[in-house]
Amino acid sequence: MVDTKKDKLVQILKKLKSSGDIEGAAVITRDGLLIASDLSGGINGDTFAAMSATMSGAAETAVQELGKSSPERIIVESENTKLITVGAGSQAILACIVAPDAKLGLILIEMGKAAVSVEKEVK
Repeated sequence: MVDTKKDKLVQILKKLKSSGDIEGAAVITRDGLLIASDLSGGINGDTFAAMSATMSGAAETAVQELGKSSPERIIVESENTKLITVGAGSQAILACIVAPDAKLGLILIEMGKAAVSVEKEVK
């Protein structure tokens, strides 16, 4: 049986989550549509995708207004969680929900690898 692009993306997300401290992950379009996800119960994937894309777009616009290049990643921290988004090519964004006390070094490296894989699949 041949895996669909969505199946391959879900496999990438599951591998990413297995690296530890990632509670949920999604691949979304830059305009906020959910492509694939591996999210915990109770999280509305469509809403998560739309809000993550909106956050990423706003951060990109703010940085560009400063005359700087686009941000590599956006990290939002709260008491209970962290939300990290990284670009996955020109078409997609990889968004992760991370434990609040997670060590970001390994997670950012693994997200970078996953984003490259996502970009190849989304093209």
